[in-house]
Amino acid sequence: MNTRRNFIKTAGKGATIAAVAPGIFAQSAFTEQPGKTMRIGIIGAENSHTAGYGKLFNTDKKFPGIEVKYVWGETDEFAQRAMKRGNIPNQVKDPREMLGKIDALIVDHRHPKHHLKAAEPFIKEGIPTFIDKPFCYRADEGREFLQLARKTGTPVSSYSSIAHSDETFDMKEQADNMKDKIQVIWAGPVDLDSQYGGVFFYGVHIVQPLMYIFGEDIEEVKVTRDGQYGNAGVKFSSGLFATLVFKRKAYGWETFVETPEKMTELKSRVKESDPAKCYVDMVEMFRTGKEHRSHQSILNCVSVLEALEKSAKTEKWVDVKYLNI
Repeated sequence: MNTRRNFIKTAGKGATIAAVAPGIFAQSAFTEQPGKTMRIGIIGAENSHTAGYGKLFNTDKKFPGIEVKYVWGETDEFAQRAMKRGNIPNQVKDPREMLGKIDALIVDHRHPKHHLKAAEPFIKEGIPTFIDKPFCYRADEGREFLQLARKTGTPVSSYSSIAHSDETFDMKEQADNMKDKIQVIWAGPVDLDSQYGGVFFYGVHIVQPLMYIFGEDIEEVKVTRDGQYGNAGVKFSSGLFATLVFKRKAYGWETFVETPEKMTELKSRVKESDPAKCYVDMVEMFRTGKEHRSHQSILNCVSVLEALEKSAKTEKWVDVKYLNI
């Protein structure tokens, strides 16, 4: 039996490698044919992302031959707003109405606690599924879901658009070339009391890129609150220490890395592609079954967010409890 520290070093680092390299291949349900349109359905319309997906595929036609055909909304108002703004032709009153009518699924609730239950019927039918950030609200539920996806051979992925980007991957390349990294400061907007899952809602945009760039061997976290904002200390088993600054007003994300020589702001040297990498990789998964992020990496991020949530209640150090897939 591995010790907790050994598990972090092996499973965590292995997941990091998988996160920045081609993932596993599963069988996609869609077979491309001349003139055939890939039909996407979306569950969830409260989030502005849903109209954004409609604009991407239906209005701007960034991926010819792929269209968002159906949407289910938490309310009629949400669904109809997304349909109008995203040029989505059909509303369903029950997400299951999309079974047999779509080739791929996007799940896009604002609160992650709703994601997995919504996606499960489609996973069982082999429909490639992308779950918008964050993947889920509890790691144990996430593990069961991913095990089901693996059993059925259904391609599944989930990631933050901030993390899964050309810019973040370039920052990782720079960080890999920095010797003797001592500590990291990462700032971004987070509301610890958000009605959509507290630290989960926007914290994923800090935690996931942090893990992409610096490793998935986070051992402990400690939140210090200033009302609904504050900061967090993050200890890696490698010895690296990170401070997460939860912004209250200023939007955007900044990263600084200390080495023995100096403190350096880590900025991307490249501009994001158009369409962005997060969408390109999602579409490739829909078409081919190729998963660009390992299931272990997806689950590890949820485990860190859970630890941050617990620490936000006590303001004490909390161990990150990883679950192996």
